Amino acid sequence: MKKQYTRWKTMNKVELLAPSGSLDRLKIAFLYGADAVYIGGRNFSLRANATNFSIEEIFDACSYAHNINKKVYVTVNIIFHNDNIEGLVDYLKELEACKVDAIISSDPMIIDVIKENNINLKIHLSTQMSCANTKSALFFKDLGVERVVLARECSRENIKSIIDNAKIEVETFVHGAMCSSYSGRCVLSNYFTKRDANRGGCAQICRWTFDLCDKNKNIIESDTKFTMSTKDLSMIDNLKDMIDIGITSLKIEGRMRSNYYIATVVSTYREAIDNYYNNTLTEEKIAYYKKVLNRVANRESISQFYNNFPGVEGQYFLGRQEISNQDFLGVVLDYDNDNHIVTLVQKNYFKPKDKVSMFGPSIETFDFEIPNIYDIDNNKLEVARHPEEIIKFKLDKKVYKDDIMRVKLD
Repeated sequence: MKKQYTRWKTMNKVELLAPSGSLDRLKIAFLYGADAVYIGGRNFSLRANATNFSIEEIFDACSYAHNINKKVYVTVNIIFHNDNIEGLVDYLKELEACKVDAIISSDPMIIDVIKENNINLKIHLSTQMSCANTKSALFFKDLGVERVVLARECSRENIKSIIDNAKIEVETFVHGAMCSSYSGRCVLSNYFTKRDANRGGCAQICRWTFDLCDKNKNIIESDTKFTMSTKDLSMIDNLKDMIDIGITSLKIEGRMRSNYYIATVVSTYREAIDNYYNNTLTEEKIAYYKKVLNRVANRESISQFYNNFPGVEGQYFLGRQEISNQDFLGVVLDYDNDNHIVTLVQKNYFKPKDKVSMFGPSIETFDFEIPNIYDIDNNKLEVARHPEEIIKFKLDKKVYKDDIMRVKLD
C-alpha cells in the first residue's frame, strides 16, 4: 500500500534541506523527501574531496529539481584569496543561466560582484560566516542576503531572537557533523597538512589522535590518546520546537555521505516533519526515529548548543570507537508483481532467516525474515556475501525500485 502524506498548503511549512555530493545522491535525496538540496560546483566550493558538480551537471540538477517542484542551492563558500577570484564572474553567470535557486556564500565580496554585474542570483549567507546575532543578520539583510545559515553554535534563544527581530529567513542545521572550532574559523588543517580548510581542503585534524605528555612534555606511554573531536548533532528531540519558533529551513550535513545515509536521514526527518504538521508526532515515534538515526551513523550525537552550552559530554577527549555497522543490506532494482519476486543489488552480508526491514518513499517500513535467496541465474545461495551481487527472493509485500533493505532494529 502506498504511503499517503497530508501536505499542508502553507507558505510557512519548514523546508527540509539535504546534502548532495553527486547527481545520483541528489535524486535519492529528492526521492526520499527533501524539499531542496545544496550542492557544490567544482570551483569556489568547500568539500574539495566530494565528487561535486560540473556546470553541465548543475544545469541537469536544476532542471530535474524544478520539474518536480524542488530547489537547488549551490555553495560558493570558500574564503576567497586574490588568487581565487579569477573566473568568478563567469562562473556566477553560468549559475544564473542554470537557474539555481540560490547560492550559499560567506564572503561579502560576492554580493558586490553580483550587484555590479547585474547577475540575478539569490544569496544565502553560509554558516562559514558564523552569524550568531541579530545585528549581524540585519547587516547582511541590508546588503541583500535573503537567508542566513546560522552558526551551529547558536542557542535556541539566539535563533528565536534573530527570527523575531531580523525578520529574515533562517536556516539551521538539524543533523550531522560538527566543527570543533566555529564553522569556517579553523586553521588546524593549514598548520598540520598545508590543506586549507576554508578553501575546501579540511584534513579533519580534530579527529586525529595525539599522544599525552606529562608536565615536563615527555610522552606518556599509554594506550589512551587525546582527541579534540566533538560529537555529532541530532535535533530530532527538538524538532517540534525548531518548527514552532519559525525556522525556515532544516539542514542536514553531509555532502560526502553515502546514498544509504542520505536516504535514511532524509526519510526519517521527512516523516517526523509530516507527523508534526499532521499532529501525529508522538514521543513514541520520536524514540523510534532516534533509534534509526543512531544506527545509521558511527558517532554519538547530541543536541549540542540548542538547549545549553555543551560540556565534556559533547566531546570525545580521550579516544573513541567509530565502528561502521553493516545495516545497509541492499537496494531494490525491480519487483515482479506476478510472481512476487524482488530483485536487489546486495550491499552487505545477509542469509536466509535473517531478520530485516524494508523502507522507501512509497511504502510503510515493514519487517520480514529473509526466505531462500538466489543469484541472477536462479542458483540457490547459502549466503549473500559479495557486495554488488544481484540477489532474488520471494516477497509477498510489494516494493519499488530504490527501496532499501536494512538490518531490523532491535
